[in-house]
Amino acid sequence: QVQLVESGGGLVQPGGSLRLSCAASGFTFSTYSMKWYRQAPGKEREWVASISPVGITINYANSVKGRFTISRDNAKNTVYLQMNNLKPEDTAVYFCNARPWGDDYWGQGTQVTVSS
Repeated sequence: QVQLVESGGGLVQPGGSLRLSCAASGFTFSTYSMKWYRQAPGKEREWVASISPVGITINYANSVKGRFTISRDNAKNTVYLQMNNLKPEDTAVYFCNARPWGDDYWGQGTQVTVSS
C-alpha cells in the first residue's frame, strides 16, 4: 500500500532553516509528481510546492517563493523541502502528497514551529 512518511520538522527561530523529508513507498515514485502542503492551526490545508517526476517542472506558492526549495531523489524514493529564512507564519504541520492512480495520499505530517 502507499505510504508517505514525513520527517525533519521541529522548533526553529525566525530566520532559521529546516529540511523536511518524505519517504515514499507502495508506488513507482519516479513516475509521479510530488507535492508539499501545510496546515496552520485553524486554517485550511494549503499547497506549498510541487515537483514533476524527474524534477524538470517545479512550482511554489507565492508565500514561500525564494525561501523554500523542493527537490527529489528518485533513487531513494524521497522528496525534500529545504526551508530557509523561516518566518512565524510558516508555522504549520507539513504534509507530502502523491496522487498515484488519481487518488490522494498523505503522510502523517511533521510539525514546524517558528518562534523566538
